[in-house]
Amino acid sequence: MSALRKVLVVDDDPVVGKSFNRVLSRDKGYVVVTAQNAAEALERIREQEYDVVFTDIKMPGMDGVELTERVKASRPWTPVVIITGYGTTANETRAKAVGVSDFMRKPLSPEMIEDGAAHALSQAVAPTAAPLSAPAPQAAPVEAAEKGNNFLKSVQLAVAPLIGLAYALALPLAGTVMLVWFGLQALFTQPAVKKALHHVKDVALFLAAPFIGLVYAVMLPFVGMAMLAWVGFQVFTAKPVVE
Repeated sequence: MSALRKVLVVDDDPVVGKSFNRVLSRDKGYVVVTAQNAAEALERIREQEYDVVFTDIKMPGMDGVELTERVKASRPWTPVVIITGYGTTANETRAKAVGVSDFMRKPLSPEMIEDGAAHALSQAVAPTAAPLSAPAPQAAPVEAAEKGNNFLKSVQLAVAPLIGLAYALALPLAGTVMLVWFGLQALFTQPAVKKALHHVKDVALFLAAPFIGLVYAVMLPFVGMAMLAWVGFQVFTAKPVVE
């Protein structure tokens, strides 16, 4: 015997739930669970899976369209059928936008309930089929790499003119520095220049000699006094020789 189909009926009118339970009995292969409102229905769905959900469109609190949206967000494979006594075009447009499988209009007959359940189940998608689209996230690294490459290319294009400008400014400056360096080397290797530098050194030493002598004259008494103090300290602290 095949497994029983689980049907969730959401309606604030208990008569509707009893009608589904009476028509879709166990001997027809169904198990019917009822909920009085959308919050209760979401709690039921968190507890177990259902093969099809029937919901009233007009209920206190969250309406049937909002409930459908919540169900489809977590279980897109579960067909949802709207039960309505307010079959307006606006309601149907909203419901179709969130993925409603079908509509059933009150008053309901046993034939409508049974045919509606069979039609909804024929449109159901097995949960195991959903992961077929799962490999898409594997492309995320490739997409991220492409975005990274595009960003690097954009940066390179933006920086390229600046690098070119830097080269254009630096090359003349570097050339000038090299020319000055080679010119100075050539100048200092000339005999006349060497002789001139030697005379400059002699003149500098001649001019500095009096100042050097003055420093010696000033520092010499201090150095002599420091030496006498050190010798005296050594004599004073020396231990007497015991014979």
